[in-house]
Amino acid sequence: MGAPFDLSFVFSFLPKLLTTLSTTLLIVACSLLAGIIVGFIIALPRLYKVPVLKTCAEVYISFFRGTPILIQLFLFYYGLPEVLKLVHVDMTRTPVLVFVILTYGLHTGAFMSEMIRAAVTAVDKGQVEAAYATGMTSYQAFTRIVLPQALGIAIPVFSNLVIALLKDTSLAFTLGVMEMTGKAQTLGSVTQHFIETYIALALIYLVISYTIEKLLLVAEHRLLRHEAQGSAVKRKFSLQKKASYRHIIADMGPGKGGGA
Repeated sequence: MGAPFDLSFVFSFLPKLLTTLSTTLLIVACSLLAGIIVGFIIALPRLYKVPVLKTCAEVYISFFRGTPILIQLFLFYYGLPEVLKLVHVDMTRTPVLVFVILTYGLHTGAFMSEMIRAAVTAVDKGQVEAAYATGMTSYQAFTRIVLPQALGIAIPVFSNLVIALLKDTSLAFTLGVMEMTGKAQTLGSVTQHFIETYIALALIYLVISYTIEKLLLVAEHRLLRHEAQGSAVKRKFSLQKKASYRHIIADMGPGKGGGA
């Protein structure tokens, strides 16, 4: 059994856990960058319905979305070096952090590809056709019409993916990476104050997740500000139209139009 609960340990553990925050954020940032690149590449065959590549992309997405991230970590860390030995590539001295980022990047890429595909297909095709009618090229129509709207649509899903990735990094300690969860495990073992350690860890994750959520919410509002402006114009037009109707009805009252 652990030592009796002592709230003071929660506050003393916070700065110690924060010393490994940089490792956690490094995993998140690198995995996120890799995931966006991979997700975009995987989404293209599905958007343009490329026969063979579309099937390969679907298999890739099914694997990474349908298997636990912990199993994927073990497969890449223990299995990939053995496979590469067959082609005489030695990865025995590769830092474990490389395997962790590779796994999280590929895992995130599967979800990113679905997000990108859904966001792009959600944009009204009539706008793209109108862009072509005005003389825009496919590239111009995508960058000026589709991409800005798709980004605004994708931000809420992107926010969830980033927060999920942040929380999933807690499994990296199973391969010996000393990130925040690994540090918490060590502190708990040394002091026997496990509850206090995990309370402090939970508080850090909560603050970071809340901050990410609020920052991306601001980004979402900025990207969708044209829709808010459009809604305001529609409401203004509706109010003006209702006022005009009231004015017409008032003019048609008794004493108007030659009534008896």
